[in-house]
Amino acid sequence: MRIPKRYGQSKIAECPFCGKQAIAKNTQGLNVCQYHKDNNIPDIKCTCGSWLDLKSGKFGPYFICINCGNINLKKGLEMMEILSNKTNINNASKKNIEKKDTRKKEIKNKENLYPGFDYGIN
Repeated sequence: MRIPKRYGQSKIAECPFCGKQAIAKNTQGLNVCQYHKDNNIPDIKCTCGSWLDLKSGKFGPYFICINCGNINLKKGLEMMEILSNKTNINNASKKNIEKKDTRKKEIKNKENLYPGFDYGIN
């Protein structure tokens, strides 16, 4: 179902890097602000593990995955943020992991812990 635009309303493009109003296009064909004309979106991996290709169509830019198909630009950028956050968390957790003590602990006899209890030890 197509929702028509209302009188006096139009789409305002936003810069994917900073969120400001986009007034120019970069080399990839994305609408960006004047400060990010020279910046390009890095290669992004999909959640399935394959690489996303940036395409530009009738309704604006989008990503295409070989396995998943067409993916919205916003969702593709969210994947980039999620994967970068995971790598940051993994790097931080690797630094914080300390070697655990792998020696077996000695089991002590607790005969005097409960008086009158038959421990079965003679």
